[in-house]
Amino acid sequence: MFTGLIEDIGKISDISEIKNGKLLVVETSINTDEIKIGDSVSINGACQTVIKKSNKCLVFEAMKETLSRTNFSFLKKGDFVNLERAMLINSRLDGHIVSGHIDSCEKILNIKNDGLSEIFEIGGSVDLVVEKGSISINGISLTVSKVLKNSFEVSILPHTLNNTNLKYLKENDFVNIEYDMIGKYIKKFVEQKKDSKITREFLIENGF
Repeated sequence: MFTGLIEDIGKISDISEIKNGKLLVVETSINTDEIKIGDSVSINGACQTVIKKSNKCLVFEAMKETLSRTNFSFLKKGDFVNLERAMLINSRLDGHIVSGHIDSCEKILNIKNDGLSEIFEIGGSVDLVVEKGSISINGISLTVSKVLKNSFEVSILPHTLNNTNLKYLKENDFVNIEYDMIGKYIKKFVEQKKDSKITREFLIENGF
């Protein structure tokens, strides 16, 4: 579980094909002495397991499922990625609850400046997007500023831009999206209730 507050901008120092996946070596300024083999680290919002480490690098295996749902398939040597270690129970939750399980990989349609912030317009389904609601983009906890028909906007403050890999991104790049967990559960509940064959009449007939 993560908060969506990025700890470090890591750099892909090596990436190679392995059977049904990719091997990622990520340079980081995070103290790797504080990380154990088997720990979870969010890479662009995707929860990955540390399989090896050195003084300045962490190594991960991205399986086929991860590659199919994230922007990992677009990553190359030299690219920058957002890193966050799993949250501590005794720390403040300054972002929102982020599971590290990516829902979709979507395209940046437009980037514009409004004087203070950079406004990113992201394409894709908006079924689970609400204005002023939380969303994770490349692992960053952000607030939706506007919902359009087939896209939504987030306003990026200078601090967030300067401390994440969003500053390296441009129009037509792809980002990892994780929708708000509570919204996903509510959507599933509503859909199940709508499809349910249990009606008021059925309950009365069966003594309820």
